[in-house]
Amino acid sequence: MSYFTRFRRTPAAGNGAGRGRRVAARVVTVLAAVLVFLALVVPDQISRLPAGSSVPAALVRIPIEGIVAFAVLLVLPARARGIVAGVLGAVLGLLTVIKVIDMGFFAFLSRQFDPVLDWPLFADAYRFVKDSFSLPGAIAAVVGAVLLAVAVPVLMTLAVRRLARVAAAHRTASERGIAVVATAWLVTVFLGTSFVPGVYVASESAADLAHDNVLKVPAAIEDRRSFAAEAADDAFRDVPGDQLLTGLRGKDVVFTFIESYGRSAIEDPKLSERVDATLAEGDRQLTAAGFAARSGFLTSPTSGGGSWLAHATLQSGVWIDNEQRYRSLVSGDRMTLTSAFGKSAAWQTVGVEPGVTFAWPEGRFYGFDRIYDSMTLGYHGPAFSWATMPDQFTLKSFTDREYAKPGRRPLMAELTFVSSHTPWAPVPALVGWDEIGDGSIYTEQQKSAEKPGEVWKDGDRVRAEYAKSVKYSIDSLISWVREYGDDNLVLVFLGDHQPAPIVVGATASHDVPITIVTRDRKVLDRVAGWGWTDGIEPAPQAPVWPMNAFRDRFLAAFGPQQDLALPQSPPRR
Repeated sequence: MSYFTRFRRTPAAGNGAGRGRRVAARVVTVLAAVLVFLALVVPDQISRLPAGSSVPAALVRIPIEGIVAFAVLLVLPARARGIVAGVLGAVLGLLTVIKVIDMGFFAFLSRQFDPVLDWPLFADAYRFVKDSFSLPGAIAAVVGAVLLAVAVPVLMTLAVRRLARVAAAHRTASERGIAVVATAWLVTVFLGTSFVPGVYVASESAADLAHDNVLKVPAAIEDRRSFAAEAADDAFRDVPGDQLLTGLRGKDVVFTFIESYGRSAIEDPKLSERVDATLAEGDRQLTAAGFAARSGFLTSPTSGGGSWLAHATLQSGVWIDNEQRYRSLVSGDRMTLTSAFGKSAAWQTVGVEPGVTFAWPEGRFYGFDRIYDSMTLGYHGPAFSWATMPDQFTLKSFTDREYAKPGRRPLMAELTFVSSHTPWAPVPALVGWDEIGDGSIYTEQQKSAEKPGEVWKDGDRVRAEYAKSVKYSIDSLISWVREYGDDNLVLVFLGDHQPAPIVVGATASHDVPITIVTRDRKVLDRVAGWGWTDGIEPAPQAPVWPMNAFRDRFLAAFGPQQDLALPQSPPRR
């Protein structure tokens, strides 16, 4: 090959490399534009779009934030433009991380993430993944979340800076483009254009998200002040112990929370067939054993999770819907249902909490004389995903350790069931009460049952296993009442909250059933004014109270104050 031939081919090779770089640069620019666009327009409730809506249609939007940002960037000098673009990119990246977290919160808890109050929930999420799936899975989830939280702001900053440079290099075209898009935004605002109900083409969702999250700081401060006033307002604080719960003296009062037992379990056709049949059969069996029941509904402060918020609300008579309120409550001295029983000096108070796997100082606030947790209930069988032990074993351990003890004083107990906790697989099966032993009998059940990874591949299977788990919890309780219940038993059982939206959808209420069961008709006479319906399944027209109304109504119904006019139910927040 001659010198001149080589000389002629060198520029051609250089031009090819230059074209490749230009193509790569354009691809990077397009990817940056797509990243920024999606960050601005993707709704944080993308999983909650109306039925039949198209996700691509929900992305046909014009973000006003992008129009304003690039209009400002174009008029800035080069140095200032780079700095401002970097700041805007970092802020948009942080908002995108919050939006992703919001999507998770809406999917599991039916609400937005609160960047002021919700950080403790991440530790609970880690424990849930570890207990329900595996430790490696939990570690992988944490690593992925950290990488996402770091990568998104970094990539968003680089993307906005790149788009700012490109826009400045093509100033005339950029100015014309901004003018056209701004005009289109104004037109769609006036026309109210929308391809998906509730998702408008003229978008300002990023600005709204930033605004809402900034306002949560003063809102949290104000909520702290208002909660202090609510907690201090207690009509029963100064009632002498000998005037508390006089209508239940000599009774064993057992409050039982059934995890995720929501109103949808008995009214949603996709779930209720199995649960309704269980409740109908339970009614028949209890009636045959001489028991009667009344049922209603309570509105829980939480949904999809956060059971401790519901427990605290029912016990304290104050609306507890966030961690700040919960921590403020348990660090105070407000009287709970448990401490009211204790104050009367007529009951021993017992907490049975199989879901507690670590130190639980809140038990002292509630006023339990004794607490049994996952380590002290004597279980030596396998865990059922998150559930440390089957509900039937929890009941048997409580019976052996407290309820069946000869010569004991009357008991007030709170039992928390866990078998119907997410992920609803594997679900145990009932065994004979004399077969339970130390729980080893459940080993084969657990090995042969369906695992979460199998169930969660299909939404219909998730719903079916949820209904199956609620049936198991109710069957366990009804069987226990028939086996061990006597004339002195007063059982109150209720749900803590609805299950996650994957089971009940995005628009389900926060209502949960509540039931009181006893052989003593005088006990039921005291709650006749509540309007609750007969049986262990509340009728659709049964009254609905906010959960924080229950404590005062219960104390009034079973104390000398029962004939006094009750104030209106305390409002939900």
